[in-house]
Amino acid sequence: MSTDTNDDTTDEESGGHCSTPDSDGEVAEEIAIISFERKLDTAEEIASELADEYERIDVVEYHGDVFEDHWGEYDCFLGLMASGIAMRKTAPLLDDKWDDPAIVVVDEQLTWAIPITGGHHGANQVAHDLSQLGAVPAMTTASEAAGEQGVESKAKALDTHVVNGDSTVATNLAVLNDELGPVARLDGPRAVLVGDDVTVLKRNTDDGVVLGTGTVSGVEKAQVLNAWDAALADLGLDTSDVEFVATGTRKEGEDGIYEAAQEIGAGVVLFEKETLAEFEGPSPSRSKELIGWPGIAEASAIAGGREHELLREKERFDDAVTVAVGQ
Repeated sequence: MSTDTNDDTTDEESGGHCSTPDSDGEVAEEIAIISFERKLDTAEEIASELADEYERIDVVEYHGDVFEDHWGEYDCFLGLMASGIAMRKTAPLLDDKWDDPAIVVVDEQLTWAIPITGGHHGANQVAHDLSQLGAVPAMTTASEAAGEQGVESKAKALDTHVVNGDSTVATNLAVLNDELGPVARLDGPRAVLVGDDVTVLKRNTDDGVVLGTGTVSGVEKAQVLNAWDAALADLGLDTSDVEFVATGTRKEGEDGIYEAAQEIGAGVVLFEKETLAEFEGPSPSRSKELIGWPGIAEASAIAGGREHELLREKERFDDAVTVAVGQ
């Protein structure tokens, strides 16, 4: 299967490919804003603006050993200072990209937000969030600079983490060369032997549902969001219970789906026709009669769920969006 969501995309398989960071593929949650005394008002403004996005944001006044004193306490340091200061003070502390905190700098005028280290491990995320205050995120990680997503970021869309970090050098190079291929999903129990150039992703949680979604061409974001809300509410759920959105490769590039998924912070998984045929749902499908595709909403909800079970059969909303819910 294929995964994709404008900014947040992932590959997964029973058969397909994908296209949303601390070291284990999770987002940074605890941030220290390091600021000189004269910039503390700006630091507090940043903390207030981003408060809802993170579990913890502390404003810490700068002194010569501030990074060393708080090293290991936060996922990310946001330096309200010149990049040279942050680089000189943190360079002796850096050890391993999978363990080191991410480091971002931003100027006092909030013009540029620059990830220094840990781009895939929280820095790119924080820099992007600073765009809410007008800062331009200056991404320099190779995959993002090329308009692609590194495998660490791909893990985010499926709420997974990278098990074997050393493998990502090879797999991120494959991303740049458009050679990564599908991310295979294997249901256990089973034993898997992998090489050094195979990145293994493991789920972070054992709950959540999958929104199987089919739409008409040109569907609007609001139509998709309304349909999802209605389908979830019928189960006593809301968008916070969603692991990811699943659909067919026929819907690749359907902006309304991607924009809606981004709105709820979910990745989009695109399944190939052959995969959907293996997980066909119980409801009759007009598309199967006309073009040979099984019903996208039910089949993708079943294929994407860890139990491959359908919680809610498909329903069409606003003559534009069909939704089924799987687990």
